[in-house]
Amino acid sequence: MSLLLPTALTAVGAFAVTNVDDLVVLTALFATRGRGGPMRRDIVVGQYVGIGVLLMVSVVAAVALLAVPERWIGLLGLVPIGLGIRGLLAARDREGDEVAAPVRGPVGVAFVTVANGADNLSIYIPLLRHDLGPGTVAIYVIVFVVMVGFWLLAARLVAGHRHVQHLIDTTGHWLVPAVFIAIGVLVIWSSGLQLG
Repeated sequence: MSLLLPTALTAVGAFAVTNVDDLVVLTALFATRGRGGPMRRDIVVGQYVGIGVLLMVSVVAAVALLAVPERWIGLLGLVPIGLGIRGLLAARDREGDEVAAPVRGPVGVAFVTVANGADNLSIYIPLLRHDLGPGTVAIYVIVFVVMVGFWLLAARLVAGHRHVQHLIDTTGHWLVPAVFIAIGVLVIWSSGLQLG
């Protein structure tokens, strides 16, 4: 019971830092509603399905990694570090605003969520592998359900304010890679992996 709050806070943090870019995508989807984009219901269902798929894949991969010594799991931290460096380089070279591709229906939204969130696996898998159990998975599921709802609400509110959307879009390209690098370092450090 004493691990409930730290696990919940870790899940909130993991969701938030890995889905900043998803907030931008959701905002763009809500902004296209009524102009050929998906309906509100499709966005909601598709987002929940997409995040559910990412979490399920993470749990399965974490279970598969139980046979690997925990100190070597720290090598997974290299993945978010690499993604962060790549993101920083892309942000440096970025020109203009990206426009989300139009999608329709909940399946299209779920596909965009999974494709956009594939890098989330590099964070979720080591976190779940570190403390894998029914209680931990249940906490992650509950936190993610709540956080998806919050993300949907925030994106819907932001969609009506173009200058806020632009601000999130421009800072998200720098912030997300920097956070990924920090998480990768934390994964390596907390695993006890000693390089050298």
